Amino acid sequence: MLSKHCGLASTFHEPHPYHRPVRNAGDLTGLSALELARYARSDNVLEASIGMAAINSLIDIDEARCVKENALDVLARKGRGNNIAIVGRFPWTPKLRTVAKTLWVIEQSPRQGELPAEAAEEVLPQADVVGLTGTSFINHTVDRLLDLSKNSFVVILGPTTPLSPVLFDYGVDVLAGVKVVEPDRMIRFINQGAIFSQVEGVRLVTMAKEQKNARTH
Repeated sequence: MLSKHCGLASTFHEPHPYHRPVRNAGDLTGLSALELARYARSDNVLEASIGMAAINSLIDIDEARCVKENALDVLARKGRGNNIAIVGRFPWTPKLRTVAKTLWVIEQSPRQGELPAEAAEEVLPQADVVGLTGTSFINHTVDRLLDLSKNSFVVILGPTTPLSPVLFDYGVDVLAGVKVVEPDRMIRFINQGAIFSQVEGVRLVTMAKEQKNARTH
C-alpha cells in the first residue's frame, strides 16, 4: 500500500477454497488511506490484510527508537535459559530451541512439534518471553494474546507489525517489522508473486520500548 509511505502486511485468506469478496474491489485506489485503514476491523481477513497495509503506510517510523538487534537476537538473548512461546511459524524457530529452557510454537494449522491455537490459553501465561506474529492484528487475536502475555517480555514481529510506539503502552516491549526503502522495487517483487523472504527494497527494523541501546543519528 503506497500512501504517505509504503506499507506492507501479510495476505491472509480464509481456510476454505473461496474467500469472501473484498468491498469496493476494483475501486480501492479511489479510496483514501484512512478509508482503507478501516478495513483492518473487518472479520474478512483479506480485507483486514488490506487495512493493516494501509495503517502501516501511514506510520512515521521513529528511527531514534530503533535498535541494532533483529527479532531473533532479541528473543534469543531474553529467552536464554527461559521459557519461550512463539505464536506463528518462523524459519528460525529451531535456533531458539538451542537456548530456551522450553520452547512452545503455537500455530493455527499446527505441524509436528507445534501446538494448536487454543493452547495459547495455557502456554502463554507460563512463558517468560513471547514472540507474537504481526498477523494477530489481521485475525483479531492480538488483544487476547497480549492479555495472556501480560507478565512476559513481548516481541511482535513480521512484516504486518505496526512500528508505532503506542503499542508499548499495551504490554509490548519490542516491535520488529519492516520499512520499505525502495517502493518501486518492492512492488515489482510483490506483483510477481514473491514471498516475503524474496522481497527486495525493504529493511528490517526493530523498535524497543527501552532506548538505552538506541541508534544515534
